[in-house]
Amino acid sequence: MTRLLPCMLVLSMMVGCASDPAPTEQLRLTEQALIQARSVGASQATPELLLAEQAFAAAVAAMKDEDYREARLQAERAELDARLAEAKVLNDKSRQELLEVSRRIERLREQLRASQ
Repeated sequence: MTRLLPCMLVLSMMVGCASDPAPTEQLRLTEQALIQARSVGASQATPELLLAEQAFAAAVAAMKDEDYREARLQAERAELDARLAEAKVLNDKSRQELLEVSRRIERLREQLRASQ
């Protein structure tokens, strides 16, 4: 048992010293998601985009501090928020287009009824 204790200590120190790799690919994906969200019309007024930008800034700061685990987590959060912002903007645009098409159809129906 006494020989096992030093081995366990060494093992626990090795596990404690192991760190996450730098999440450069995740940061690249997050940056692309932010660009895509902005390109479809998400703006600073979109709460999800604001959250994404804040999380991305936190990820960049964590990278500078070499806290790669935190950087990865923040970058993943930012990517998801950016994708949510993009989806909400696209959903709103689709709803507006659907309403416009519905109005046009209703006007055509009214014209058809009036011409009969």
